[in-house]
Amino acid sequence: MIIDVHTHLFPGVIRNNRDNYFLDEPAFALLYHSPKARMIGAEDMLRSMDEHGVDISVVFGFPWFNPKTCRHHNDYIIESARQWPDRLRGFCCVNPYAEGAEKEVERCLAAGLSGVGELAFYQAGGITDDAIARLAPIMEQCRQKNLPVLIHTNEPVGHQYPGKSDNTLVQIYALVKAYPENIIILGHWGGGIFFYNLLKKEVSDVLANVYFDTAASPFLYDTRIYGQAAELAGADRILFGTDYPLIPPDRYFREMEAAGISARLRDQILGENAARILSV
Repeated sequence: MIIDVHTHLFPGVIRNNRDNYFLDEPAFALLYHSPKARMIGAEDMLRSMDEHGVDISVVFGFPWFNPKTCRHHNDYIIESARQWPDRLRGFCCVNPYAEGAEKEVERCLAAGLSGVGELAFYQAGGITDDAIARLAPIMEQCRQKNLPVLIHTNEPVGHQYPGKSDNTLVQIYALVKAYPENIIILGHWGGGIFFYNLLKKEVSDVLANVYFDTAASPFLYDTRIYGQAAELAGADRILFGTDYPLIPPDRYFREMEAAGISARLRDQILGENAARILSV
């Protein structure tokens, strides 16, 4: 079974009128101002899944600041997951700084969504102490229901690109440490924080409930990341995520083949690990 834990869907009204959302949503403008930045609907996702042999995709929207836009987008995710329950698992996406974020998460989880994410902090300063504190009511809901929370993270060094936030490894670590009982998925390999599992004290315990997805890996890392992450983070902690429609699944399949990882590790990454935390 192949499970993609990191994909994005947009309802038609947003796909067809993206310019209308740029003025009041700077993070959305940053990521989607270019017409080359693709936005797709559920039917497009299913066609891609069939083409690439993906059995289940975790789908989510965008961390809108406008509560009305946020609710509309989450409604689309809820409807899509209900229409194709065997193929799509929906996550609720909110902006923790937006009015009513806690209530929106409560509403979405009650409607049957399978987790929360991708939560992102694109504002200056990254994942600040205030940002971590604002996550508390959301993390508590997911902890009580044993549902995963996917957090946008990125490497704090290297080249710049749209969507690369100001987060630091210290900030990522502080977030994880603040919520030790939550199932947390760190997007984009968690910025490489799993390297510090080599430290003799504390870190491996703090990262015990943390998973790392592969989203955007072909744009960011050498193929050696698969084997080294398995060794440092644990083979059972890596999840296949594409960030589709940013990159199609077959690009990742080729990279895993080039990495020379074992068939067993490939199976764990592509689906087994995700199936466990999603109760598939």
